[in-house]
Amino acid sequence: MPTFTAFTTLSDRDQAEALAELVEGLDPAPYGVGVFEIEDGSGMWEVGSYFLAEPDAIVLDLLALSHGAAPFAVSELPETDWVAHVRRELSPVEAGRFFVYGSHDADKVPADSIPLLIEAAMAFGTGHHGTTLGCLTALDALATSGVHAKNTVDIGCGTAVLGMAAARIWPEHVLASDIDPVAVETAAANVTANGLDGRVTCLEAAGFGHPQLIAAAPYDLIFANILKAPLIGLAPDMGRYCAPGGHVILSGILNEQADDVIAAYLPQGFELASRKSFGDWTTLVMRRL
Repeated sequence: MPTFTAFTTLSDRDQAEALAELVEGLDPAPYGVGVFEIEDGSGMWEVGSYFLAEPDAIVLDLLALSHGAAPFAVSELPETDWVAHVRRELSPVEAGRFFVYGSHDADKVPADSIPLLIEAAMAFGTGHHGTTLGCLTALDALATSGVHAKNTVDIGCGTAVLGMAAARIWPEHVLASDIDPVAVETAAANVTANGLDGRVTCLEAAGFGHPQLIAAAPYDLIFANILKAPLIGLAPDMGRYCAPGGHVILSGILNEQADDVIAAYLPQGFELASRKSFGDWTTLVMRRL
């Protein structure tokens, strides 16, 4: 069955969300529509949609024009076994002591590593992206320096790879949350696949907006691998829910955005403990005073 995509860009988030809502009502209806901030520092937003029948390009362009967006680029995707493709393309990743792998590479796990199984069908957050790699490396560095986080939360957890990594090195229970219910399901499946049921609990929440997250505070370690704008928006809550002497590991930050994120956290009682770049991305470790 053919799949068609339709993508456009525009500079206003509210207009992007309004446009996406109209696209959802088209006939034929898309089976998926998303609005994403483009991670290049441009401030642009992308509206993407997926169809099982070719959409009306004229209608799409009229909608784009009425919202100040570029004309939609409509494409037909070739039929591809994406899981098999990802398995071929993704090799295991080493980040400090952590070894992130798919089940097809189970025979490659080093005996002295800390293994984290992430299936190819759940590829986002496998460790290949500089943000995840940076967070795992920062976690390993903290643990190697003698830090023992007895209360950890992974905000915006995706696959829960970071929360699981903390559960692998410390015996305490870990919380992991995401605003996307699909991500929460993915995270829970990964927790089970790694034999960490009862050690990592996955919750659906925006930021710290869940009673269980608030009740468990303050935290010794908080992960937030998301994007610049939500990281800055979360800064007051990070200061509120991070324990004195605790750490937050922040990523999803382009190198040129790091100064802005640091500036948002310093007034909340944090100091910069570490700043490292992995390709185009920066990972920050901030310590609560």
